[in-house]
Amino acid sequence: MSTPTELGLARWHELVESKDTSGLRDMIAEDAVFQSPAVHTPQEGRDLVHLYLTGAVNILGPEISYVDEWTREREAILEFRTVVDGLDVSGIDRITWDDDGKITEFTVMIRPVKALHAVINKMGEELTRQADEAGGSEEAGGSEQADGSEQAGGSEQA
Repeated sequence: MSTPTELGLARWHELVESKDTSGLRDMIAEDAVFQSPAVHTPQEGRDLVHLYLTGAVNILGPEISYVDEWTREREAILEFRTVVDGLDVSGIDRITWDDDGKITEFTVMIRPVKALHAVINKMGEELTRQADEAGGSEEAGGSEQADGSEQAGGSEQA
């Protein structure tokens, strides 16, 4: 029998490789939490986690490659490299899954700080784009950004 990590990790790698986020919502537990490298407040609930992970795949995904991973029964740490706005980005995704292989927690860490700032700017643009596409639906409502200004996109930026 497969472990939660084996189930979830296979789905995650397939999604990142294909860049197809259409099945992402089904991969996320109802009470999932997203921990951003840019804001202190955790982003809670399937809708917000879906919003942020969709944004991350769109922003980081075009050139992302996972270069290493460490796994346990319910969690994995994935080291990645990508390029955003011409800057090399290094990072870690720490993902935890429930018994069904659904994401319960997703934490992102990014370095160097110049690359983090580029990702924050691109994520702000992406969350605004998603909000505009959704036409102001509840999932894409506005709230406070990391800098305290108003942001369309459902929650604090990146």
